[in-house]
Formats: sequence, C-alpha cells, structure tokens
Amino acid sequence: MPVTVKKIVEKVKLEVIYGTDAMLDKGISTSDISRPGLEMTGYFDYYTPERIQLIGMKEWSYLIKMTARNRYAVLKEMFQKGTPAVIISRNLSIPEEMIQAAKEEHIPILKSRISTSRLSGELSYFLDASLAERISVHGVLMDIYGMGVLIQGDSGIGKSETGLELVKRGHRLVADDRVDVYAKDEETLWGEPAEILRHLLEIRGVGIIDVMSLYGASAVKDSSQVQLAVYLENFEVGKVFDRLGNGNEDIEYAGVKIPCIRIPVKTGRNVSVVIEAAAMNHRARQMGFDATKTFEDRLTHLISKNEER
Repeated sequence: MPVTVKKIVEKVKLEVIYGTDAMLDKGISTSDISRPGLEMTGYFDYYTPERIQLIGMKEWSYLIKMTARNRYAVLKEMFQKGTPAVIISRNLSIPEEMIQAAKEEHIPILKSRISTSRLSGELSYFLDASLAERISVHGVLMDIYGMGVLIQGDSGIGKSETGLELVKRGHRLVADDRVDVYAKDEETLWGEPAEILRHLLEIRGVGIIDVMSLYGASAVKDSSQVQLAVYLENFEVGKVFDRLGNGNEDIEYAGVKIPCIRIPVKTGRNVSVVIEAAAMNHRARQMGFDATKTFEDRLTHLISKNEER
C-alpha cells in the first residue's frame, strides 16, 4: 500500500512548516525511523537517507550548539534527494539553516508537539501496518463480539449468506469475497477489505448489496485483527468432524498462525449461530474457561468412581 508524507501528516497530526504539495506526495518505502545522532558530528558512512529523519531534544540541542556555518553544512549533507521528510518533535524551534537546506534540496519539514519516543512509536506503528505486504485470501471476515473471524469454504457453500445473517444478528462485516491480510507483528494477523469491495456483500440471486446503506454504520468495520478461522465443509455421511473440541488445527498466513475449526454444512443447520458460538467459545478458552477440559475432567472422575465400586 503506497504511503505518502501527506498521509503521515494526516494520521499522526503533524504541522507542515515547509513543503509544497509535490513534496508532500513523496512516497515512503520503509517503516524504519532514523534518529540522526552520529550524522550531526559529520559521520555519514552508514547514513540511510530513505528513512524519515526524526530530530528530538538530543539532536536539536547538539545542532543549536554548532556555529551557523557548521550547522548548515551538516544539514545540507543530511538532506538528500531520497529523504522523504524531516520531523521535529516537542515543538522545538527550527534553525534558519534547516529551512534553507530544506528549500535547496526540496525536503519537507514537519513538526509535532508530542515527545520524541511517543512520536517515534506512532510513526513506526502506522508505517509497519501500512507498508506490510498484503496477501489476498478468499473468504468473509466478520467482527463477532469484537473478535475477527475469517469464514472460508468452497465457492457457493454460503459464506456471504452466513455473513449477512451475522450482520442481522448485530455483528459487523469487515470484508467479503477478498480479504487482504497482513502481519502487524510476529503474532498478530490483521485483515481489511479491498477498496473496491468495502462495505459490500455479494448474495447469489440478489446481487451486490451495500451493508452500510442497508444496516447502518454500526454494521461495518474497516479492519480487524484475525483471531479465528472457520472453514465450512459440505456434510458427508461417514466424514469425521471434531465433536469434543480437542482436534486443534492451525492455519498460517503471512507467517502468523491462527486456530482453525471446520464446521459441516447441511440443510436445516443454522451455521451463523454455530459460528457465533464458536467465537464465544474461543474467547472463553483465551480467558481460561475450557469446556472440553471440563468434560474430560468430569469423565475421568466418573470412570474413577465406577472403578472404585
């Protein structure tokens, strides 16, 4: 997903001190943030100009102690063609030499009121998510009781219809048909809709419906963490499905594993209610309440009592 300096300004609420529209349309290619410390002393051997340059109190105080000539020379060397932007934190004053070097090299200068560490965290969080590689997955992503549930299955099995039923039951649609998933970090998988399909559901026999228009803003969500996958399968006589809930299965996307359960589908079975219960049961397990373990403990106790008799 392309990220521009303008998006950073809007998302992190930065003030533009200097920068034309063309400069703010510069693309950002890396989520790494640079704090130019050694560069202030003139050491540029391993300088990374393609990163956003963040100047905090330490860097600023060192700059201020320089002579105007040395300050301009260092900033001129630091501001290179590939530099997307320079951000000053803590609402610190900006030296004239910085403005001059920025104008000559066409580098936007931005300012923030918040602390350097907090600003660095917000920038990294936004850039990591925005620049992460997306993988397109066929399915329906729903937000059920605050939990992202990815519903998958063969074409025509009823994924979108199930999603519509869940919307009617008060849950929220994130994406239908194509879900773009990405790893937010090593343990967190996130999903969002393709822009062309946002808030839309395709129902065979009806066509495409706009869920937001029909059911309101509370029926949709722009993105969600994916915490559980549900795979719908046609019911077949003799096919074995998990009945106790101890057949643990995982599915992996973008290097992140999430639990997956398989649900048989047949006429008369309310799949949306089953998925809703599966989501609540998964949440209960995360909180330490495991119905399967409770049943196994009771069964073990009953067997022990019978053996004693």
